[in-house]
Amino acid sequence: MTSARKTLGIVGARGHTGAELIRLVAAHPALELAFVSSRELDGQRVADHVDGYAGELRYASLDADAVAAQGADVVVLALPNGKAAPYVEAIDQARPDTLIVDLSADYRFDSNWYYGLPELTRGKWRGEKKISNPGCYATAIQLALAPLKDMLAAPPVCFGVSGYSGAGTTPSDKNNPDKLRDNLMPYSLTGHTHEKEASRHLGVPVEFLPHVAPHFRGLTVTSNLYLARRMSREEVMQRFHHAYDAEPLVQVVDDAPWVSAVAGRHHVDIGGFAVSADGKRVVVVTTLDNLLKGAATQALQNINRAIGMDELTAIPH
Repeated sequence: MTSARKTLGIVGARGHTGAELIRLVAAHPALELAFVSSRELDGQRVADHVDGYAGELRYASLDADAVAAQGADVVVLALPNGKAAPYVEAIDQARPDTLIVDLSADYRFDSNWYYGLPELTRGKWRGEKKISNPGCYATAIQLALAPLKDMLAAPPVCFGVSGYSGAGTTPSDKNNPDKLRDNLMPYSLTGHTHEKEASRHLGVPVEFLPHVAPHFRGLTVTSNLYLARRMSREEVMQRFHHAYDAEPLVQVVDDAPWVSAVAGRHHVDIGGFAVSADGKRVVVVTTLDNLLKGAATQALQNINRAIGMDELTAIPH
């Protein structure tokens, strides 16, 4: 270990996203996993739960003050919504220069926090030590709509389908494989947090209809956009190529992408671009892995930039 390595701790490490982040950090040349906090796995070896991690580190049950006392350079909060504040307060008091990345929705509406969707907000980062990581669906929605948002004639309608890993590890109907078998489960059909989040950060109202499917990981968002003027398919695609061809983690494809092709991968696929006969409506399909570009990969993009590394360090692409 060189002294140049930064220490990183994860709070809420039992969840699916925590495990993905542990794998990414294990392969990172400049980060060292200092602690992983989980009540349920307290005392167990991380390596017994996360393939790709080889060290002797064990999970520990750490409250907010104990997390702050670890003195890590970077703390990632991978907690359910509504749980982050005590940790943020304790870290602020103990070591205010700690980089905090929150994966929940708790600070996505707080203008004191940098909202880290690099492909869209990279230019807005002003060195903030508090980074709010976007939601998985909100990432897909914003990337799908941003290139055309100045052309919208009505609020876009985004139909979302996610694998059940998006429902977390706490048992519920939405992550019960028996109830999901041969099923599609609609939920939060108005006012979903990611609907509000995408609307706020795009600056246009978005309508979002989420569903859970029987697959484990990956999500699809099919967005229906009414346009203020007629556009050809070529013109639409040109806008997406212009927006994303320089982005290694966004792939603009011709056909509507399949979620099976992006599961386990770190990028976003955007395609379809079906234009109606009158040229006033376009349908765009976006897929990403909700645990990776929808969470852990995006968190690492943000961490890399904040510690002065190339944004894609340790992200396979």
